[in-house]
Amino acid sequence: MASPKLLLLLVATSLLSCGLLVAADYAPMTLTVVNNCPYPVWPGIQANSGHDVLEGGGFFLPPLSHKSFPAPAHPWSGRIWARTGCAGAGAQLHCATGDCGGRLQCGGLGGAAPATLAQVNLHHGNGNSDQTSYGVSVVDGFNVGLSVTPHEGRGNCPVLACRKNLTETCPSELQLRSPAGSVLACKSGCEAFRTDELCCRNMYNSPRTCRASKYSEFFKRECPQAFTYAHDSPSLTHDCAAPRELKVIFCH
Repeated sequence: MASPKLLLLLVATSLLSCGLLVAADYAPMTLTVVNNCPYPVWPGIQANSGHDVLEGGGFFLPPLSHKSFPAPAHPWSGRIWARTGCAGAGAQLHCATGDCGGRLQCGGLGGAAPATLAQVNLHHGNGNSDQTSYGVSVVDGFNVGLSVTPHEGRGNCPVLACRKNLTETCPSELQLRSPAGSVLACKSGCEAFRTDELCCRNMYNSPRTCRASKYSEFFKRECPQAFTYAHDSPSLTHDCAAPRELKVIFCH
C-alpha cells in the first residue's frame, strides 16, 4: 500500500495536471540594476538551470544610469555581474572582464572570471512566506564593487556589499592586467593557480576540506560581507520577506 506522503503527492500531481491547483501568487517585485560608475558597464544576468532568462541576459548601461524591470512572479534564482571594457557591434560584444562568449545578450551564459557577482534567490520559503535571499560573491574574483539593496521588505533586510575597489590593493600574483599594464580585475586564488585545494574540488570539495586560503582571506579583509571561497559562510545573515524592489548597484 502506498504511503500517505506518496498518496498526497499523487493527488497534488493529478490536481496540477487538471489545472485545479495553482502556484501561490507573489507580491510584485522590481529588479533594478544601477551603474554608479564613471564609465559604462554591460550588466550580465545568468539564471540558474531551469529558470527564465531575464532581459535577454545582458544590456548596456551608460555611466550614472539604471534599468528597472519586473522580477519573475514565481521562484527564480541567478546571478548579476558587470562587464567592463567592452567593444562590439550589433549582437557581438567582447569585454575585458565578465565576457559571456562575445555576446551583448548572454542568453543564459555565465561571465568569465574574474567578476564580482550579485547572487539572488527570489520567492522561496515554506508555507506562506515569500522570502528573498541575496548576497555578494568574490569567489570568482573581483572586477567592480557592488551592493545589493532591498527596499520595503519585511524582517531583516540589510544592504550587502563589496564596495572597495580591490584593483587598487590586489596582490600582484592575482592581478589581471590590460596589454597597457593597468590592473583590470583581481583573480581568485583558484583562477590564478588552478589547484584542487584553492578551487575546492575533488578531495577538497566539502565544508571540512575546503578551507580559507591567504588569497580568500585578502578578499575577506577587504569585503567581509562577501562570499570569498566555495564553502564560505556569510558574516551577515538576513531574513527578508517580500521586498518591493531589489537593487544591484555597481560602484557603490
